[in-house]
Amino acid sequence: MLATRKIGRTVRYRVQTTSTMDDARRLAADGAPHGTVVVADEQTAGRGTKGRIWVSPPGQSIHATIIVRPEVEQLKRLSIISPVAAADAVLATSPLEPEIKWPNDIQIAARKLGGILIEAEWDADGPTCALIGIGLNVNFDPAPWATQIDRPATSLMIELGERRRREPVLAALLNAFELRYLQAASAPHALHESWRSRLNTLNRSVTITSPSGEEFHGTATDVEPSGALVVAGGGGELRSFIAGEVTLREADAPSA
Repeated sequence: MLATRKIGRTVRYRVQTTSTMDDARRLAADGAPHGTVVVADEQTAGRGTKGRIWVSPPGQSIHATIIVRPEVEQLKRLSIISPVAAADAVLATSPLEPEIKWPNDIQIAARKLGGILIEAEWDADGPTCALIGIGLNVNFDPAPWATQIDRPATSLMIELGERRRREPVLAALLNAFELRYLQAASAPHALHESWRSRLNTLNRSVTITSPSGEEFHGTATDVEPSGALVVAGGGGELRSFIAGEVTLREADAPSA
């Protein structure tokens, strides 16, 4: 049951759309209030981070974009708020205990259960809105889409052995997002620790590849309050990497 005050109180539902992110951007430009959510049964051109395709067949998953109107500090925390809320929703509606692969993939046993795409719009005075696209695989079967998916994927149906209703999962997601959004403003340290405790990237050997092609090898040791990943190189050098500026490969774990 939806228990929010603002998040999800205005919903725009699409049977089919290119991308809920595109719809949400137009609505935000037209003045849609904070908390407006666009939900689609099917996306024909869904996308993830770094231009990856997000496969979105009808009737199988949650495809939603939340419009928020944050201050700058709150905008910086969205990459932490969003994956924690998605993991909360899975925990609230199933016996599963998802993990987060830095920065914001939701995983079960190194298989991708969900992902998040965050985009912001700015004017001369600061951010005008942020769009948080969240995809969660509920009844998704990745097998027919194997040639379009570049990493192991799973769904609640696969993990639990039965189909699940999507509506309770969506309600749990919106409830959790509002709670974590408020927590980010009132208790950012507690939010950070919830995120950190669920990260499966820490204490792993990683290779960071920058947009220019430079690689940095080391061990992921920590995450900063900003969300940056701290990596210790072989010589003890510590470097911080910000989500969106690098790609991550876990050198000692299955590709995910």
